[in-house]
Amino acid sequence: MSTTAPDTTHDHHPSHEGRPHPSDIFYVKIAIALAAMTALEVSTYFWHYGKVFLPLLLVLMSVKFVMVVLFFMHARFDAKMFGRLFWSGLVLAILVYTATLTTFHFWKA
Repeated sequence: MSTTAPDTTHDHHPSHEGRPHPSDIFYVKIAIALAAMTALEVSTYFWHYGKVFLPLLLVLMSVKFVMVVLFFMHARFDAKMFGRLFWSGLVLAILVYTATLTTFHFWKA
């Protein structure tokens, strides 16, 4: 019976095969893009965007959510089942938000 620890230096998770993690500079670029999108969202408070206001916010919200989950939470490297759960949660959140706005008569001009 051996008392040495098994060599795990070459163990690979099946979902990581062929998908190396991005470099640090890539994460910095993602953070800058997220900051720019946040600035655009905040600008909707100061400038009038007309009827594009709500669709713009919904799109920015969704894109930022996807970027954070895929890259900073590393969902891009997880099993496909988790990806399906993520996408269904995102769609459900948008539908609930839209239904809530509808009940408050937000869509009236």
